[in-house]
Amino acid sequence: EVKGFSPEAIEALVNYNWPGNIRQLHNVIGQTVALSTTPLVPLVIVQKALKNDSVSMLSFKEAREGFEREYLIKILQMTSGNVTQAAKYAKRNRTEFYRLLNRHQLDPSLFKTVTSQ
Repeated sequence: EVKGFSPEAIEALVNYNWPGNIRQLHNVIGQTVALSTTPLVPLVIVQKALKNDSVSMLSFKEAREGFEREYLIKILQMTSGNVTQAAKYAKRNRTEFYRLLNRHQLDPSLFKTVTSQ
């Protein structure tokens, strides 16, 4: 019975770029738990599951959503969370840009930089 993941396995999961977001993570966790014969899932099993998962093709919708989210994050980072400026870069009106942020559950205030007074 699997009780958890080795520290190295957790580090690999945390550092992995998840283009398929939570669905992909869920699949990899399921694979690793099924393959593990020890109470703690070792790094080698996680690496194998990640390699197998990267071979599988995302649906067009999943790939597009992953790209959209990464794009929005990059723009918010560039503009320090300034939605007006970010919407201009994306060539979208602010209302539409807020809809995109909402769809991807992104909070622009988390990208604001703190300036010292």
